[in-house]
Amino acid sequence: MEGEDNSVQQVGLKQPNEDAILPEELPKMGLETALKECFTALNLFLNNRFADALALLKPWKSESMYHAMGYSSILVMQAAMTFDAKDMDAAMTSLRESLQVCQRFRKKTGLMESLANLWYRQPADNLTEEEMHAELCYAEVLLQKAALTFLDESIIGFIKGGMKIRHSYQLYKDCQAMEKVIKDEEKQRSTHIHFRGGVSMGIGSFNLMLSLLPSRVLKLMEFLGFSGDREVGLSELREGATTNNLRSILSTLTLLMFQLYITVILGTADVNLSECEALLKPYCEKFPNGALMHFFSARIAVLKGNFTFAQERFLACIASQEEWRQIHHLCYWELMWVYSFEQNWFEAYRYANLLSKENKWSQAVYVFQKAAILSMMPEEEVNKLNENVVELFRQVEGLRLRFAGKSIPTEKFAAKKAQRYSSSTPVKLVVPALEMMYVWNGFTIVGKRPELTEGILSTLEKAEEQLRNDPNPSEYHTGDECVVQLLKGLCLRNLGRLVQAEICFSRVISSDGDIKHDSYLVPFTMYELGLLHKQKGEINKAIAVMENVMTNYKDYNMESRLHFRIHAALNTMGSFAAKLPPSRTAA
Repeated sequence: MEGEDNSVQQVGLKQPNEDAILPEELPKMGLETALKECFTALNLFLNNRFADALALLKPWKSESMYHAMGYSSILVMQAAMTFDAKDMDAAMTSLRESLQVCQRFRKKTGLMESLANLWYRQPADNLTEEEMHAELCYAEVLLQKAALTFLDESIIGFIKGGMKIRHSYQLYKDCQAMEKVIKDEEKQRSTHIHFRGGVSMGIGSFNLMLSLLPSRVLKLMEFLGFSGDREVGLSELREGATTNNLRSILSTLTLLMFQLYITVILGTADVNLSECEALLKPYCEKFPNGALMHFFSARIAVLKGNFTFAQERFLACIASQEEWRQIHHLCYWELMWVYSFEQNWFEAYRYANLLSKENKWSQAVYVFQKAAILSMMPEEEVNKLNENVVELFRQVEGLRLRFAGKSIPTEKFAAKKAQRYSSSTPVKLVVPALEMMYVWNGFTIVGKRPELTEGILSTLEKAEEQLRNDPNPSEYHTGDECVVQLLKGLCLRNLGRLVQAEICFSRVISSDGDIKHDSYLVPFTMYELGLLHKQKGEINKAIAVMENVMTNYKDYNMESRLHFRIHAALNTMGSFAAKLPPSRTAA
């Protein structure tokens, strides 16, 4: 497959041995042998030997469902990190071929039996072990294909992706039903633990991700046959992660991504770091120089507030391999933020600059971030770097991407903020790097370090003073003042100065109607005020404030992100949120 091999060459992966024995020269590979080989490939992958993992899988990818799925999975990860069109095409081609391979192993059914299964959704109870694994692999590949289909910039691609996800989910449910009815002696087979692990990973992932959805959306998804129970999702993934099966690492990575990223960006950042460390520990012991182990160890350190150790681990991750430079880019993003938390703007700029030059995922965000960090530095330092902040902000709009016909919310936010620089007389943003820190929920992280929080508070007070003394306030002036007050309130709340924090939040809310451009400020501030009430134990007040946001504020920047956060916050309030009528928890 020419396009696929070119994609592999493009990122510097070595080619498989041309003299390797072709599948037709080998006997048929059994299920147990296939699983063992895929385990070997997985170990190669976790040891940073990405090309060797591909080389091991490639000769059998047209004959073995597990080799096909493993090979495709690596290409999908590669495509997700590079965002390169050639890599996307190679991954999609490989996924199509993998579905064909899996299909050959699935149970052949007649027309009437197929219609009966479709209508009653009763999985066959007479499948062979190989056919059961084929259903599972087909569901997994279909889910990966759905994820790539969503990147098609059309509503048709969006619909197709949704249909594939529904089909994948139903197949996982069928596999779960099969697992429950098979005989005890069949469960003793050495291959069954891998089937059970795959079911746990699929059912757990679906439940966990769907549980993040606001209640109104979740009710619709449940009507369509999905389920989104957070505890069920966590339980299934924990079972999958703690048993020795082929997909243990996938269940582990899903739990780590949920805890270390999703709950921070789309939730209340209430992370179970002890569990994350326990999940990662056996892999750190087995793969001490594995890039993924370094990376997640560093991320845990970030959320603990141990920024020096995090910097060391991210640098170790970068040094651990050169084959996939995209992993370096993930580290650059994290290092940029860690140095921003410390207000070490020069080091933060270095990594923002590298991202803007090397990574294609979101050039609009990277360039905006670079310009925002430069805005925090003294003008003479910016001049030494030969950078033009105004020109950088002006580039942002033209760099935006669209998926399924829609803008990326963070890019839309950045472009709207950068509009101030499009006129012949630009109006400077007040503290853009700190504002973007809030967008990514970074204040919950830096709040672990009171001395750094005090430093950011000092920066905000200086900005507050400058705005107060501005002789020629612009149309953005009130919005700028409210940005500063919101961020001040966050610092004060993290420092335990709750009365002063509430005053800051109240100033923003009282400016509702006077803010001309930053419509997100009041609803987000009300959410933060709700969290303050929760911190004080005033649960009813907290719920009322968040209900007000849902009821009375629409069409502002990053509205969906706030809905996710409110949904997560209400869930943490337990029985109080449960007693509310549906309108209170709907998004």
